[in-house]
Amino acid sequence: MENLIREMTQSLHKGFIDRSSEHIGNFMPKLLVNNREENVLATIIDELHKCNAFSISVAFITESGIASLKTQLYELKQRGVTGRILTSNYLAFNNPKMYQELLKLENVEVRVTNVSGFHAKGYIFDHDFHTSLVIGSSNLTSNALKVNYEHNILLSSHRNGDIVHKVKNQFDQLWKESTPLSSEWIENYQIMYQPRPIKQLLEVEKEQVKLQNKMREAHAIIPNLMQSEALKSLSEIRARGEERALIVSATGTGKTIMSALDVRSYQPKCFLFIVHNEGILRRAMEDYQKVLADEPASSFGLLTGNQKDLDAKYVFATIQTISKPDIFECIAPKHFDYIVFDEAHRVAAGSYQKVLDYFKPEFMLGMTATPERNDTLNVFEIFHYNVAYEIRLQEALENDILCPFHYFGVTDYIADGVTIDDTNSLQKLTSDERLKHVLDRIDYYGYSGEALKGLIFVSRKDEAHELARKLTELGLPTVALTGEDKQVRRLEVIQQLKEGLINYIITVDLFNEGIDIPEVNQVIMLRATASSIIFIQQLGRGLRKSSNKEYVTVIDFIGNYKNNYLIPIALSGNQSQNKDTYRKFLTDSAVLNGVSTINFEEVAKKKIFESLNEVKLNSMKNLVEAFNNVKQRIGRVPLMMDFIEQNSIDPLVITSKAPFKNYHLFLQKLKETEVDLSDNASKNLVLLTREVAPGLKSVEHYLLTRLMEGEARKEELLDFVQEYDETVTMDDVEMALRIFDLSFFNKTIDKIYGKPLIIVHDKIVDLSPEFKLQLEDEGYVRYIEDILRLSQYNNEIHQNGQSDLLLYHKYSRKDFLKIKNFHNDESSTVYGYKVKEDMIPIFVTYHKQDDISETTQYEDEFLSQNEMKWFTKSNRKMMTEEVQKILHHQETNRTIYVFVQKEDAEGTQFYYLGTAHVIQGTEEQTAMPNGAPVVTMHLGLKTPVRDDIYRYLVES
Repeated sequence: MENLIREMTQSLHKGFIDRSSEHIGNFMPKLLVNNREENVLATIIDELHKCNAFSISVAFITESGIASLKTQLYELKQRGVTGRILTSNYLAFNNPKMYQELLKLENVEVRVTNVSGFHAKGYIFDHDFHTSLVIGSSNLTSNALKVNYEHNILLSSHRNGDIVHKVKNQFDQLWKESTPLSSEWIENYQIMYQPRPIKQLLEVEKEQVKLQNKMREAHAIIPNLMQSEALKSLSEIRARGEERALIVSATGTGKTIMSALDVRSYQPKCFLFIVHNEGILRRAMEDYQKVLADEPASSFGLLTGNQKDLDAKYVFATIQTISKPDIFECIAPKHFDYIVFDEAHRVAAGSYQKVLDYFKPEFMLGMTATPERNDTLNVFEIFHYNVAYEIRLQEALENDILCPFHYFGVTDYIADGVTIDDTNSLQKLTSDERLKHVLDRIDYYGYSGEALKGLIFVSRKDEAHELARKLTELGLPTVALTGEDKQVRRLEVIQQLKEGLINYIITVDLFNEGIDIPEVNQVIMLRATASSIIFIQQLGRGLRKSSNKEYVTVIDFIGNYKNNYLIPIALSGNQSQNKDTYRKFLTDSAVLNGVSTINFEEVAKKKIFESLNEVKLNSMKNLVEAFNNVKQRIGRVPLMMDFIEQNSIDPLVITSKAPFKNYHLFLQKLKETEVDLSDNASKNLVLLTREVAPGLKSVEHYLLTRLMEGEARKEELLDFVQEYDETVTMDDVEMALRIFDLSFFNKTIDKIYGKPLIIVHDKIVDLSPEFKLQLEDEGYVRYIEDILRLSQYNNEIHQNGQSDLLLYHKYSRKDFLKIKNFHNDESSTVYGYKVKEDMIPIFVTYHKQDDISETTQYEDEFLSQNEMKWFTKSNRKMMTEEVQKILHHQETNRTIYVFVQKEDAEGTQFYYLGTAHVIQGTEEQTAMPNGAPVVTMHLGLKTPVRDDIYRYLVES
């Protein structure tokens, strides 16, 4: 308790009296805003995770706002934590369905105040001995919590503090006078509910009609961000004399309208639009008719099995019909001067090839959401590697082009302690118990809008039919569609869903692409993720905007699937195959910009982490697939930076594969290089790949770039580097030189790294004769320049362009030594910690393996976010010289640096948690399980561990 009060006093002193105070306590007041780095929602989630009870007082609540917190509230229910929400019906903002969603929260009591003008926005979180408050401008709506310009203050007070007493007292008083939310109250509210006065609604409608008429008159369909950028790029490509181009754009981002706008600008004499699906074809023609509104209806025609409008100016054809020989006999090769291929990833098919070979238009445009295919033909090559524009899911969401979504990763049904998976029998997959579990989670997470219109993806056809039967019997009309159903039947069922005659369509992989149902407001995944591409295709079925929904609910039932690791890959859109990147994605509450959210129930998240730990993302299959995809995209053998620029695998994942110590060796294995390197030249590439390419320090790539121009004095090198990074010191330069002349490493390092790259003599630095000779080979220079570019990129992205330790970034023991400019590589002797003259780096693996020896079963433990119980090495006593140096580190100016990783499966990287000090009086002599003496003490962290990192490290 005394520590708590002292910590709170210091935090409040820094926050309200003297901001220059060194203390950064766990109770620092904080301004909460929404931007690309942070949002209000993340703080609310963090406080919910930690609290023992909570009270929320907000005037306005939306379904989307509640959805943003439903997973956290469910987890609180599992822990027995309850809360209260006080809201109102002020201005009739809150709709009746939202109140129904509030009733689903079993651990949350809700009341409605009748206070006139109620406009409160406050969040109260009770902890053991203190209370945290978030007070400001944010209502419980997705926009207020993630997007809008908001000002809120997070502050903490002791439970006896006056501010807490007054805030809680006011809340309690209003709570007593308010009406408990009930079904009866909602029914009465529904009768009276009028979201807008009728007169005002009519005026709005009149204005909309006027605007639509003006737009029709001016033919002014306004392009969105993607469309504007793509149109500009297409114009530039044609100005270069190019005849083909490709648009890569997520489903629902307006590719068809964009192409129509470009066609309007191009003004072709005859135009052809090709796609494989007649339903898509007809919708495309409707979009073109909107954009080309001044063209008569007779200008538009269909070329399908039943209709042959060959004389139309704008022809919309199915590939099945346009590829027939008798059609070619009727149309000359140059008849069309502009051709669009929708779903262009299909052009590898023989029917498309016939069309490509026959027609000779002035310009050809391909459009696809998923160009990376394993077909024998290269989509990028067919369109001459001219990618006019590329927008992926995350960017489209951020720019409000797609409908927002709330993703919920939930645990699939558990029977007898085992989670179900899609290898189970049909009987288990469709059992009443599993179906009840599924329906419970579906009901809890809900949907946006008045009527449920959902898609369910399962793993088997018989499962689809059986679940459809059972859901229909339970009052949720459902139809199963499979590949066996003909197009007419599919269109019929889709129309039933749109009209609300059924609630669900269940399918296997039928709707991965080529289907457009904007009305879908719920997507359910009852199957393993087969690939990140298919996952996004299925999720994307609900992302088209529609007036019937505010957002899409995506419920993913996560079972015992080996491919669970694909979920963060798909949702993040990051193809780096870097496990740490995906772990960060899973732990970060502010991972998506815009109002969309990603939520995992804890058991489900654990299964994904387990899958990540077990999978080998640098398998040869993954490496070759990534290489081929990038090569296809750019039309040549890629360098390492090409993988970065094409949003592909992290090239350092390639060089982490055992035989490929450098990228040249990988290319040799694939027989994709004619560059012939000496053994020493190849080893020098290993040195640069391991020590420079990660971009740990800014100095290394600048320094080597300068030395490749000629010799220089050390002072000149420092001046050169400081032009780019003024924080670099001579110690940093000396450290880099020790890497390049190999003096930093042990004496046998030349077996791996070859001969030194440089020679240092009388403060003059020059390249070694061997390295100079190697640089006479242009192919070798390309490798070197590629590594230096990658180093600079990594330094800017991962180290913010500088060379010091960054809080919560991950480092290995050797990384620490290099950043702190150690004279030699002592990483092999650091183990758990190392006591040096001016510093003590401490490395802790928080969750130890069960089979480690008794001599290393240290029970290091966080006592709070700013305090850790820590063990010295075994066979240490209180008066051991090493222990005394640690206990008295402040007196001798030794800085303690704390690094923690969750478990050994994370490899050699540890989170940097900042500096710490030994809390005096906490030291204790104790023993290990085998009886060996050991000393424990408490470390006080200068900066409390960030909430999401802390939860990740501590949770088992």
